Amino acid sequence: MIRTVGFPRMHKEPGEKRVFLPAFVAAVAATGVTVLLESGYGEEIGLRQEAYRQEANTRAATIRFVPRVESFAADLVIVLRSPERNEFSLLKPGAVLVSMLHFPTRSWRVQELRSRGVGAVAMDQITNDDGVRLVQNLSSVAWNGLEAAFAVLETTLPGFMRTDGKPVQTTILGTGEIGRIAVDAATRYGSRERNEKMILSGHPGAVALALGRNVTGRPETIAGILTETDILVDATQRRDPSVPVVPNDWISFLPGHAVIADLSVDPYLLDDTPPVVRGIEGIPRGNLDRYTFFPGDTAWDETVPEAIPSRYRRAVVSCYSWPGIHPEACMDHYGHQLEPLMTTLIQSGYEGLSAEGGYFERALFRGSLRAAIRIDPNREM
Repeated sequence: MIRTVGFPRMHKEPGEKRVFLPAFVAAVAATGVTVLLESGYGEEIGLRQEAYRQEANTRAATIRFVPRVESFAADLVIVLRSPERNEFSLLKPGAVLVSMLHFPTRSWRVQELRSRGVGAVAMDQITNDDGVRLVQNLSSVAWNGLEAAFAVLETTLPGFMRTDGKPVQTTILGTGEIGRIAVDAATRYGSRERNEKMILSGHPGAVALALGRNVTGRPETIAGILTETDILVDATQRRDPSVPVVPNDWISFLPGHAVIADLSVDPYLLDDTPPVVRGIEGIPRGNLDRYTFFPGDTAWDETVPEAIPSRYRRAVVSCYSWPGIHPEACMDHYGHQLEPLMTTLIQSGYEGLSAEGGYFERALFRGSLRAAIRIDPNREM
């Protein structure tokens, strides 16, 4: 039974300011549990304890501010980004962790949770019956990423004026939901305001070309496309994360002014089995403090493993958490999506989740560690 729910703060890079807002925290507390907020929760975006207390009081709910260790010792722990490896020891056996856990590309998290007897639900794996994610902010991923990419392109290709007079071309790898939204953003220069400005200026325009697996696996086709590409977007969901979609030497086909927009932001996890590499090989990985990189930047040495080819370089925009650029809007969005799911989890309990249960139970089960193990029962411990 879930009696306490902990909300630890995310002690990540300084630019990571996201915390769950008072309305969502109070909604969780209103289910009858005691909510344990880490001391200082909300200060990242200027919220004081009183904002959470007032919202909880309107629902006759109970919240407490506690030390960090106590917020991790709850029956259910909710935190947007996954705890660090050394923080998993703060979770008690039998507890449930709800976070962006990315089981398919973070096998060590599966192993760590199993070895500690902790249940988990990966927010990023919660889907409806049609496989559509229920906890996501994909629009912000695509729009924020493309806005950053076009801002850089404006410096490498002034006025977005190609020497051949053609429209600016964005090539998007991946035709899933993020890829489809990226098409919309790319054809508007990454910003509706910038789009209006460019229309008034008489600019030739911006076009987008989206590529699926039937093209990305053909080097002879890709080479010709890349030579015409001003912005290359990685919006892929790879079946095999150990193999890049774009090997580093393909980057040489891009014009010198081109910008790579990394929306997938997969890590380099070379010690995993199988290893995980970036979709576009040899590019750095950014965060909310630093997400713009130019070819001479030290980030290549700092974030790209020595074993990964990185000879060919172009300007890159990459951010682990694109929606976090606008933290309050992002967390309001997530709160609305998570509220019915967390209510169901608290009422049903982790062991009560079933692939044959109600709508939200089924969705939560698909995101659970139990489902991940059932899909791949041979994951090494």
